[in-house]
Amino acid sequence: MINPVSILFYVKRAKANNDGKCPIYARITVQSKRFEFSTNKFINPEKWSSLGAKIKGTNEEARTINSHLDFIKNQVNEAEKKLFKKDITVTSENLKNELFGIGITKRMIIPIFQDHNNKIKSLVGQEYAPGTLERYETSLKHTKEFLQWKYSVSDFDINEIDHAFVTDYEYFLRSVRKCANNTAVKYIKNFKKIIRICLANGWLDKDPFANYKSKVREVERDFLSQEEVQAIYTKKFATSRLNLVSDIFVFSCFTGLAYIDVKNLTQSNISLGIDGKRWIFTHRQKTESPSRIPLLQIPEEIIQKYAADPQCLNEDRLLPILSNQKMNSYLKEIAGVCGINKELTFHIARHTFATTITLTNGVPIESVSKMLGHKSLKTTQHYAKILDQKVSDDMQLLRDKFQINSPAASQEPISISAQ
Repeated sequence: MINPVSILFYVKRAKANNDGKCPIYARITVQSKRFEFSTNKFINPEKWSSLGAKIKGTNEEARTINSHLDFIKNQVNEAEKKLFKKDITVTSENLKNELFGIGITKRMIIPIFQDHNNKIKSLVGQEYAPGTLERYETSLKHTKEFLQWKYSVSDFDINEIDHAFVTDYEYFLRSVRKCANNTAVKYIKNFKKIIRICLANGWLDKDPFANYKSKVREVERDFLSQEEVQAIYTKKFATSRLNLVSDIFVFSCFTGLAYIDVKNLTQSNISLGIDGKRWIFTHRQKTESPSRIPLLQIPEEIIQKYAADPQCLNEDRLLPILSNQKMNSYLKEIAGVCGINKELTFHIARHTFATTITLTNGVPIESVSKMLGHKSLKTTQHYAKILDQKVSDDMQLLRDKFQINSPAASQEPISISAQ
């Protein structure tokens, strides 16, 4: 039921102060029931217009106080709209509670963020990877630091989060935390997920990200050339640990699997493919998308090399892989020994597979995308770089398909025909 709301401003002469000024009160009436409150403004009663319910004149005092009264009127109207939105009957009591926040529990951003992270933590190993939890915990840490830096508080009412809050948070990440563009965008994206939770639960009326835009800049990712992959594969290192790391890295170069997906491989992931040859059948942990990869000769040799390894047999692993941190540490040493002047990390193997092993050798990007377990070609394009040599080879094929008859040789118009 819609009940009309009446707003009246009046001067309460009975509460005049020592200067003879009287307070201006607001009286809100809903269905003959009312409540009133002080506007915290005082005036000489002679300046008040009872008919207009405002101060007479256009001087500075009149403009300031009348503007304040208009603001209060708007606040009352907004409170009424919120009751409608919540499907709550507009009564005098309900309107007063909504206007002054009586009985309304404030929802704070930090407990909501922490609750989200606790749920992620409980599902690590099932729905989420440990790295996902780590990223959100870091995001929460940055959010707490931002609140102290900007507002000198340890928590913040979600209803106070607006566009300015978001842009200030981004500035904090870029300036104080000195995050690069893509890192700052990633932390803002994590924070946005928490805001989406608030919106989905009806705790927020407006999305503070409505007019916010950010853009991830494409990063040129390193990959190894065929000669560099060959140098690592054929090099005999002084320690068995370096030989192991180089083998598993090369295995990833020829399969395109990320570290965690190599770690999760077991013998059961190897089966005969559609061509009757051995393939890897797995699902990427990051996206749970299927990945099917025909095994080339070199990864087959590496699998056979470690088939009888005690760790593989005891833990049912295809390869005896070390921790990601140790792998990357040893890869830096391997790069130095092999004379490779690149920041060698395990993930470079995935880029090498997409670029050097497959695309450069004529494998269509659609096939590369399927083997990488991507859901769209757009994702694959971030990994796969078309080399100048590949462009040159492709154009040479095009030249070979067209025959251009010289006018000087044939005395005829130029004829271009596909062979």
